[in-house]
Amino acid sequence: MNFLENIFQRLRHSTERPVLQQIDQGKLLSSNGRQVLGLVHAARSFLLSAGLKKGDRCALLAPNDVRWAAVDVAAMAEGIIVVPLYARQAPNELAGMMKDCAPSLVVCGDAALRDGVAQVWPQMPSAVLFEEIFVRGSGVADDGRVPIPLAASDPVTIIYTSGTSGEPKGVVVNVGNLNHMLRCTSVRLDLLMSPTAQSDRVFHYLPFCFAGSWILLLSCLSRPAVLTINTDLDRIKQDLALAAPDYFLNVPTLLERVRAGISDQIKKRGGVALTIFDHAVKAYLRSHAGQSGVREAFWLMLAGALVFPKIRANIGPNLKALICGSAPLAVETQLFFMMLGIPVLQVYGLTETTAICTMDDPRHVEPGKVGPAVPGIEMQVGDNEEILVRGPNIFPGYWNRPQETRKILRDGWFHTGDQGEVDAGGNWRIIGRLKNLIILNSGHNIAPEPLEDELLRRLPGAQQVVLVGNGCSFLAAIITGKCAREEVERVLEQINQDLPHYKRIRAFHLSLEAFRVENGLLTANGKLKRDVITARFRSEIDEMYAAVVESAKPA
Repeated sequence: MNFLENIFQRLRHSTERPVLQQIDQGKLLSSNGRQVLGLVHAARSFLLSAGLKKGDRCALLAPNDVRWAAVDVAAMAEGIIVVPLYARQAPNELAGMMKDCAPSLVVCGDAALRDGVAQVWPQMPSAVLFEEIFVRGSGVADDGRVPIPLAASDPVTIIYTSGTSGEPKGVVVNVGNLNHMLRCTSVRLDLLMSPTAQSDRVFHYLPFCFAGSWILLLSCLSRPAVLTINTDLDRIKQDLALAAPDYFLNVPTLLERVRAGISDQIKKRGGVALTIFDHAVKAYLRSHAGQSGVREAFWLMLAGALVFPKIRANIGPNLKALICGSAPLAVETQLFFMMLGIPVLQVYGLTETTAICTMDDPRHVEPGKVGPAVPGIEMQVGDNEEILVRGPNIFPGYWNRPQETRKILRDGWFHTGDQGEVDAGGNWRIIGRLKNLIILNSGHNIAPEPLEDELLRRLPGAQQVVLVGNGCSFLAAIITGKCAREEVERVLEQINQDLPHYKRIRAFHLSLEAFRVENGLLTANGKLKRDVITARFRSEIDEMYAAVVESAKPA
């Protein structure tokens, strides 16, 4: 039985049990297995009537929705290759991706999305809205059809990479990739959930078009779970309280925001709660560093009785864990949630690895590490500390880009471009991104991420930090957010005194405007477009270096 046949079987075993839910303006709209299969049947019928067949591409451009999931499953069940696209991406970028994969049909969440792309690409293929697919089929009963026979090598989706440098590439994921990965995720989730639990309660706000988010959707459909979909990012806090989940998937940005929000609220309250909280935080960090004693135990016991339970209840009374991926998570943030009694499980992977290479084992979490390789996957450290991976999770190649595929798949190993290290127990730590290395004119190679993370940790007002210096004699930083120049100078002085000369940051530029998807400086899933940032700030970077050189001249 492949992953898709398992999903259909699960849905038929959940005829009256809620499977997918979405929250619309505070109201919980629930769909049981029978209703979801009815939507899938309606979508399959529509796709076939539109003339699509196995191997055709169908672009799916819409925000998260139960209907999104139904179209996705329906297309895969007919062997149609789904191309999920990010609804918030610029229309010209979306048009470029669709020109690359040549879809036979575009399914849009609303007319605004359809019309936005049509304006920049008048030749866009036939586009339909969810309402056109489900207007007659929303009440259709499941007809008992199963997915058409699919081989392990059959492609099911093309997910475009975020394109931190160069044009986005279409990552092809096949049936075999998903067969393996969904078995692995289910095993890990079984470790997290109680054996007596009847179903997982899962909350979800990240766009389904991203690989990790999509894997969670399919994992929930593959096991006894009810997935509650947030449809308004401004209502995450309220919707989270309504869903009361056992776990949910996160990116570091949200967890950092939640941590900062909790700290700010307690500071505003002041009084005894603030005193206990501050002492408990310091005590926990000392205990984690192996410096625990009676004093630490006292403050942690007091906070555990009077402060932490209220915070946990506010985040989610049923939370067994938070799952985090897509980017490195600050160790301090992971420890903060662990202190509250909410473990943060990290996941590492790329779209090309079917989203996952490693996952934290819920029984043994090491802060700052991303867990061991999932079963059946081999990982090793190659040249320049690059992480190499092979196994059934590795994608077959990029869509219509054989040369790009050959560059990254060599001798049976996928070259991730990430740098990492592994301990004796098999637990991995991600160091940085190989292509992000800054090479000074002295020949020194510097991974910018650890230094950027340290600056962010010490500058509460900073939103983002990007180091520059390729081909130059020293490092400089671009810092966004609200930071006083004097504060940055003080922090840099502290950091630099513990660094070798070539890693010292000798200049910085402050920018009130943050790097965002909308201004083209972040990828669709929030990663820094370093080359674009460097180009955008070229004059400011030149001024920084010129000022340091000028100040170094003898009087």
